[in-house]
Amino acid sequence: MSTAEALKIPDTALSPVDRLHALVAADMTATDRAIHDRLGSAVSLIPDLAKHLIDSGGKRLRPLLTLAAARMCGYGGDRHVRLAAAVEFIHTATLLHDDVVDASELRRGKLAANLVWGNKPSILVGDFLFSRAFQLMVETGKMDVLNILAGASAIIAEGEVLQLKSANNLKTSEEDYLRVIEAKTATLFSASAESGALLAGAPAGQIAGLKAYGYNLGIAFQLVDDALDYSGRAAQMGKSVGDDFREAKVTLPVILAFSRADDEARIFWARTIETGPQHEVDLKRAIAYVEETGAIADTRDMARRYVDAARDALAPLPKGEIRDSLLQVAEFSLGRAS
Repeated sequence: MSTAEALKIPDTALSPVDRLHALVAADMTATDRAIHDRLGSAVSLIPDLAKHLIDSGGKRLRPLLTLAAARMCGYGGDRHVRLAAAVEFIHTATLLHDDVVDASELRRGKLAANLVWGNKPSILVGDFLFSRAFQLMVETGKMDVLNILAGASAIIAEGEVLQLKSANNLKTSEEDYLRVIEAKTATLFSASAESGALLAGAPAGQIAGLKAYGYNLGIAFQLVDDALDYSGRAAQMGKSVGDDFREAKVTLPVILAFSRADDEARIFWARTIETGPQHEVDLKRAIAYVEETGAIADTRDMARRYVDAARDALAPLPKGEIRDSLLQVAEFSLGRAS
């Protein structure tokens, strides 16, 4: 019986991410329960602020990769649930910190926590979640798993510092940009999948395959997100258009558009990204520039290459519903931009 049949849902109604969720549904339920159990604190502000983000509708893709990797590699225990909860805590902590650094106003369609509670509480609750994540990692009893996720946490922090260097800086190169998204996004995707395979005691080839899958999926995912910020497709998906532009982030669409700009467009980009101010009509003009220069199409083309690499990386993994769903998730990450 297929996943969709078991759930009494037409197969076409399920997205690839939903299908993967369904394949590890009991594990995801246990992970959500572990997440909320570990948010407990005598300081009520901590669970209140953390739940504002954790319960805001994210797809839990990173812990989903951990659970799927463990099960696909034959794991039969329950420690992968704590590992997946740790992954989600790391991700949530980085989002809280990012929103403070970026002075973000919205996160997943809701007011960002830093606007509701302030910067200091957001930073400190993020630190609390990092601490909880490390407690959960230790409870898995696997030092190599702890090493992977501890290293990923350090790299993510380095990526945030790297991004500060590129903020409002049109001299940022494509290489600089890729280093930032590798550190901030791909690293945790990669560690999420790799750690699940490590916990399962998978062969070296399967561990390496899942590590590479997560890395390439993470890069593709971020490239598509950055393209969506200048696309009408984002609005159709319920995402806000132009957030990166308003925050003057130098993403690949901007790097490519600026490198191909005429003198008039260069003056526009210098004002809106480097010096300010921005005006209400500027976003529409920015979208026109990135589309006219082919920057969006080329960003998607780059994402396509990483999706292909992610799919190839799964070759050593056991055939079955989970691997099929992971292949489809990779394609789905690209399809969001089309």
